Amino acid sequence: MYLLPHLGPDDVAAVPWPVVVEAIARAAVTDRAGGPARSAVPLARGEFLLMPAESPDAVGIKVLTIAPDNPALGAPRIQGVYLVFDQHTLTPRALIDGPALTELRTAAVSTHGILQLAPPDRTPGALVVFGSGPQAIAHARALDAVRPPTGTTLIARDATGLARAAAQLVDLQGPVLGIVADRSAAVAEAVHGAEVVVCATTARTPLFDGSWLADDALVVAVGSHEPVSRELDAAVFARAAVVLVEDVPTALREAGDVILAVQEGVLDPGSLLPLGARIPAGIAGPRVFKSVGMAWEDLAIAGAVLARR
Repeated sequence: MYLLPHLGPDDVAAVPWPVVVEAIARAAVTDRAGGPARSAVPLARGEFLLMPAESPDAVGIKVLTIAPDNPALGAPRIQGVYLVFDQHTLTPRALIDGPALTELRTAAVSTHGILQLAPPDRTPGALVVFGSGPQAIAHARALDAVRPPTGTTLIARDATGLARAAAQLVDLQGPVLGIVADRSAAVAEAVHGAEVVVCATTARTPLFDGSWLADDALVVAVGSHEPVSRELDAAVFARAAVVLVEDVPTALREAGDVILAVQEGVLDPGSLLPLGARIPAGIAGPRVFKSVGMAWEDLAIAGAVLARR
């Protein structure tokens, strides 16, 4: 019988953002290639997500359930755990709260992608985040800690959720503003004035018109991981100077934003760059990072969490 330590949301949240972003940066060089494939298993009321991973330092698997109807029942949409094993004996070492780990991982990966895409001499500007849930809040906090914007604007459909999210971000270094998504003129103005646009929603259709983006905008989309769902429209990819993904084959299999843009003829799949690739200098146009989340990232964050115990 194993008496495993359980690390809850507070343990996960205690790891500083610069630490987890650096963990992703290191793992992107050493642990990104290979590893077992992840799988999604349909269930009567949702699905299992199973994400095993192996690195020189550890072995782990994340088991999540996604239940779309849960919020109406007062339960979380995503639940689960991360199980870490010893790399030599494969003995279970610890259980980590799955949603908290995912929240930390996703924002850390996005921040790493933004740091890779941003020209090295650029001064950070305004941040726009689509969404008002945990991922939207985590992205605002991660960027505030690692690459502080001049201000943060949250855009969401639900005014109550928007106000709640903005209230949780009052301690950010710059001002925080909330815009309800149906105010299209205000949304267009915010997107056009943003240096960084983050899409962290459960939307299945585009969140904004890609023509609104500034020519030098940095765009990150993390919300969809299904071939038929997207947060970014064709115009974003038609204008993009570079499109970065975690792994090209995975993106072409799972990232609806990418898959649909390829099908529409506005994105050449041969132009996709993997995380860690050199970004060409002097390119003109928006720079896009589409993330679907990968098992090696979870393992890297799990290692960072365990190291803080």
